[in-house]
Amino acid sequence: MTDLKELLDSHVLSKNTKDGLYNADDPLQVATIYKEPNIALICALFGYGSAKQIVKFLKSLNFSLLDESEKNICENLQNFKYRFQNIEDVRQIFITFCRLKKEGDIEAIIKSGFDKSGLMIDGINELVKFIYSLNSYRSDGYEFFFGRAFDGKPISPYKRYNMFMRWMVRDTDIDLGIFKNLPKSELLMPLDVHTHRVSLRLGLIDRKSYDFNAVLELTNKLREFDNLDPIKYDFALYRIGQSGEIDKIFLKN
Repeated sequence: MTDLKELLDSHVLSKNTKDGLYNADDPLQVATIYKEPNIALICALFGYGSAKQIVKFLKSLNFSLLDESEKNICENLQNFKYRFQNIEDVRQIFITFCRLKKEGDIEAIIKSGFDKSGLMIDGINELVKFIYSLNSYRSDGYEFFFGRAFDGKPISPYKRYNMFMRWMVRDTDIDLGIFKNLPKSELLMPLDVHTHRVSLRLGLIDRKSYDFNAVLELTNKLREFDNLDPIKYDFALYRIGQSGEIDKIFLKN
């Protein structure tokens, strides 16, 4: 097979572009409109399921409600639900983000966790814990949306949080580069089941379990290709699988 790094680099050049971003639906398209951390995190955490439905739902939301009273949030989110989140879940998610916007600085919270260990996953864990401290509401849909903090070692891939971190920390091509105090060299792969499958097929990883260890294995492999910006390959790998190009790659070889 063609040298793997050359193959991936060529897809980064073609996919990590404005045309590449808008070639098919992606929640980053909505986050790019606002360029605001809280809105971007909402876009990332609703980033599960059909990309077309994700973008359609995100475009229906009135993000200015984050600056309104909690009463107004409840009154204006009467009929919004998405997959695992019912109407009350969506209301409470907006209330939580309203409080987060007033009481916390997302980058500072993440950096406080990161600085303890030098690991980005500990920064993400700090953010998850802080988010849960803001609202006593609990439901399956609410907890699925925000994920769960871990004690000890993480098991979940934390795909949606790692995707958010890619958007916010990377400062070139399609990503937003809003966070200035966290290193892109320490970002983790936003691994979903599709990218996991593509990575296995390309021989980037051997681990068949879709978990945090697979995230580490893939991230470390990509660091061999670019130690300073390993997660630049994320969007290209995702699009290779989404578009079916992975099949063409193997037919050529």
